[in-house]
Amino acid sequence: MLIIQISDMHVKAPGELYKDKVDTHAFMERAVEHILAFEPSPDIVLASGDLADLGGQREYEALKALLARLDMPVYMIPGNHDNRERMVEIFGDSHAYLPRNGGLLNYTIEDHPLRIIALDSLIDGEVCGIVDADQREWLDAELSKAPDRPTIVMLHHPPVHTGVPWLDTFGLREANELGEVIGRHPQILRVLSGHDHRPIQSLWHGTLAITAPSTAHQFFLTFDPKSPGHWGMEPPACLVHKWFGADNGGLITHTSYIGDYGPHEDF
Repeated sequence: MLIIQISDMHVKAPGELYKDKVDTHAFMERAVEHILAFEPSPDIVLASGDLADLGGQREYEALKALLARLDMPVYMIPGNHDNRERMVEIFGDSHAYLPRNGGLLNYTIEDHPLRIIALDSLIDGEVCGIVDADQREWLDAELSKAPDRPTIVMLHHPPVHTGVPWLDTFGLREANELGEVIGRHPQILRVLSGHDHRPIQSLWHGTLAITAPSTAHQFFLTFDPKSPGHWGMEPPACLVHKWFGADNGGLITHTSYIGDYGPHEDF
């Protein structure tokens, strides 16, 4: 099974720029081309939040048109820039897995060799996220239903301490409480997230937590506690997760940079 994870696309409507500087719509077009060119073709795509920049209707309609070019399932969750009600309004007809009860967008996908559990960590109007007590209880119950099935958990906000001071200010609340649930279920192979616009890996409560880079702009790495944080145009990228089977190497994760960085010489 081959999975591509995209994140933090911050898609704007065509002709509009992120912070008047970045054509995130064009970057997302290139990400779609990257996915279409991948060999072998991915089985699924995970989109780990901040799909749109302002959560506007035109942004989601633009993203929907771009994603319509993909012929594999795309499973999405909201980030702090998203509007969950508008997501369901725009994507509900083509993404039947999205809950339509007016609540959080938590769901489980059972259709693939790897089980996917998605958590909605969005707090309306805030940069930080949370997986609250009710969600943790739901997650624990979902994981208990299939203790022998290898599982990926996906949410937008990284649950780990990154060491980047300004990023850690805007992370996941009650992360330790979530970790207690994660640690009870050894079938979890990955906890996947976005939000930090950087590829970051950390062992966490018995599994591997990995943060995806953005398909557009990145946050610069700094451990300076005085830094207010900066973003810029380090290369756009996605994560590629390859499942070889439990007895044949397990789950391997690569970072795949979007763009042509040739020449491509024979080795």
